[in-house]
Amino acid sequence: MIHEMKADIVIIGGSLGGCAAALAAARLGKTVVMTEETEWIGGQLTSQAVPPDEHHWIETFGCTASYRRFRNGVRNYYRQHVPLSLEAAALPHFNPGNAKVSRISHDPRVALAVLLEMLAPYTLSGRVVVLTRCRPESAETDGDRVRSVTVRHSLTDSRTVLFAPYFLDATDCGDLLPLTGTEYVTGAESQSETNERHALVGPANPQDMQAITHCFVVDYLEGETHTIDKPNDYAFWRSYRPDFWPDQFLSLSGVRPSTLEPVRYDLFPGKQGLTFWEGFSLVSYRRLADKTLFADGTFAGDVTVVNWPQNDYFLGSIIDVDEAEKARNLQRAKELSLSLLYWLQTEAPRPDGGCGYPGFRLRRDVFGTEDGMALYPYIRESRRIKAEFTLLEQHVNPLDRPDGRSETFADSVGIGHYGIDLHPSTGNRHYIHLSALPFQIPLGSLIPVRMNNLLPACKNIGTTHITNGCYRLHPVEWNIGEAAGALAAFCLDRGESPRAVRNNAALLEEFQNALQSQGVELAWPEPAVSR
Repeated sequence: MIHEMKADIVIIGGSLGGCAAALAAARLGKTVVMTEETEWIGGQLTSQAVPPDEHHWIETFGCTASYRRFRNGVRNYYRQHVPLSLEAAALPHFNPGNAKVSRISHDPRVALAVLLEMLAPYTLSGRVVVLTRCRPESAETDGDRVRSVTVRHSLTDSRTVLFAPYFLDATDCGDLLPLTGTEYVTGAESQSETNERHALVGPANPQDMQAITHCFVVDYLEGETHTIDKPNDYAFWRSYRPDFWPDQFLSLSGVRPSTLEPVRYDLFPGKQGLTFWEGFSLVSYRRLADKTLFADGTFAGDVTVVNWPQNDYFLGSIIDVDEAEKARNLQRAKELSLSLLYWLQTEAPRPDGGCGYPGFRLRRDVFGTEDGMALYPYIRESRRIKAEFTLLEQHVNPLDRPDGRSETFADSVGIGHYGIDLHPSTGNRHYIHLSALPFQIPLGSLIPVRMNNLLPACKNIGTTHITNGCYRLHPVEWNIGEAAGALAAFCLDRGESPRAVRNNAALLEEFQNALQSQGVELAWPEPAVSR
């Protein structure tokens, strides 16, 4: 069965950027159809189970007003629905998981609930229609414009043809780009192309991409046994050791990403180190619920998401490979994660000389999946549009910025900050972990070189393999999506193209003023840029 739907804006992909784009467009009075491949909207924050990675100014500045409303919504959800300890209830910046790398680490189901609540005024009125379990299958184009996109429902096999003046690609892998013939790049560029310090020496490698990770959630119940069946590929992963790794991959050994020096992880918190890596606890790394912050008995044990170095999968790509290879790599990523869990339960060394922690319980209830895995793997690197302007390492790396400030962009549509953080890659390359200065998001990075009514709204903007490492995190993706949704709405109201908005000073100023009126920060305040 084939259906047809029309809207002002069609957003393919219900990622975090997709949700921000839908909110922005709906706030500005536009009708939106947003599709999502899984059952959950929210992308890396929900279906991929990755709590927010953010800069250390996040509580006061450095994100959009709507992202801040989301963060406040998370805290309010816990305060309204989950009994907190008296001490935790008094914390203005309550962090449910008290995690090492996130100031608001929380259950992905809470993120989903808050996103749905934020969208509720528009979904209830019909201004925003969300189609879950729908994957883009084909597109019809007319020269430099997209006319329609057809999505297929994974359960019913029915197809829906979506028509709109504007289409946004908010998929985590940039899936709309090849379907529409939009020019894009993948993988690692060559130094001869970009002149970046850390680009590849020699030819570019389009299949050299960051690891994906199939996350899962566990809690720990000492004295209980929750051991899963031995995974099919356990023997392989138990003996696997990358040539750049200091020990077996399934071990408590790893490296400091910035120096590649070997480190030894702890499983549970306890040791108090003077630096980030001393006494580094994997359980508290991305913990979702610290049971001590809640009323007695609320949680039987700490709850954590396992997105650790040991379940980064980099033995093959899922982008621009045939469906059989993609399926094989997705399954192997799951098998790696399940093997890590089985190793933790049966073989991980204990301080008492024993082996295994059978009290690690796979929380299948969190995602409702049969195997307990997240609904979708964590995607760090997408297809990236060939853009009017491409962000390079030399725009943000302090070594390339003698004045101590990142490149200033007159066409800024937002800001962000995170280190250049690249995980091991399918090119069998190690971490690349570098400092980055607080940066802006230039509008030119959202404008394809040719297509006129397609915009990126996720991790698929005009970055390189290197700069993707700092432009891919939660608040930045949200800002990208919000800017894309607002830009499409602005263009519909003015009868102008995104390219014209960027290249006409008066239109650009009007659009930037509109963004600021919606709470989008376009430049960093002095405390950040003079850090």
